[in-house]
Amino acid sequence: MTSWRLRDRVLSLERPLAAGIVNVTSDSMFEGARSGTPEEAIADGLELVEAGFEMLDVGAVAARSGPPVDVEEEAAALVPAIEGLAGAGLPVSADTFSVEVARRALAAGAVAVNDVSGGSEEIFELVAEAGCGYVLMHIEGPPRVGRPPRDYDDVVDHLKSWFGGRVEVARGLGVSEEQIAIDPGFDFDLTTDQDLEVLRRLGELRALGLPLYVSLSRKDFIGAVLAGSWEGRLPASEREWGTVAAVSLAVRGGADVLRIHDRSSLQAVRVAGRIARPIRSTI
Repeated sequence: MTSWRLRDRVLSLERPLAAGIVNVTSDSMFEGARSGTPEEAIADGLELVEAGFEMLDVGAVAARSGPPVDVEEEAAALVPAIEGLAGAGLPVSADTFSVEVARRALAAGAVAVNDVSGGSEEIFELVAEAGCGYVLMHIEGPPRVGRPPRDYDDVVDHLKSWFGGRVEVARGLGVSEEQIAIDPGFDFDLTTDQDLEVLRRLGELRALGLPLYVSLSRKDFIGAVLAGSWEGRLPASEREWGTVAAVSLAVRGGADVLRIHDRSSLQAVRVAGRIARPIRSTI
């Protein structure tokens, strides 16, 4: 797959792209990426634009386990931030699993929805109606609800089957495959060993013919590998260079869009991308 159709453009994926993370939250897992107000989120997002990120992913609900967040509360944080960043020249995606919040975010200028819920008929219908891009993430239950990971005979085969089934549902509700990117969902319902196996075999997911959207920046599994145990995993603030390694290998494995926090990872995307996908250059 060499392109991804968003609401207002077709994004070329001849080389991997970096999506900068903007969190309008005070409780996201990495304290270095918390923008407490929409105004702060706009300023932080514009800094990512200046740094050279090719896309922005803006969310207002932390993905970690916790109680439900009211639609009005989420929209009050997310929508003004998207409105303020939509004119910056980069595509902006809305990181939400609420259909109503997604609807308002699209009206505010978002061109894609990054959905960590695994999809629903309602969100698929909205995506079809809006003609926007859509990130379908693997998850085995509702988001923000803690549960033990499942065992799989082959985790990559399971992901391929799971994505195939969900994409078929989306297509049946009017979503074009050109709109869909897939995210393996690192840390969501996967053990550290499963995360590593998926990353090791990331290229096998390309058999589905869809863009690979990879969100692994400062993830818990990286902290566990660095510390040698899940219980003693390093905090998110100490996972920068482990992320650089994982990002580089993800690009080598075929990732198309890397959702990341740091400029160090942005450099990894660019250098690894030039190595893995050589294209004619004037450099």
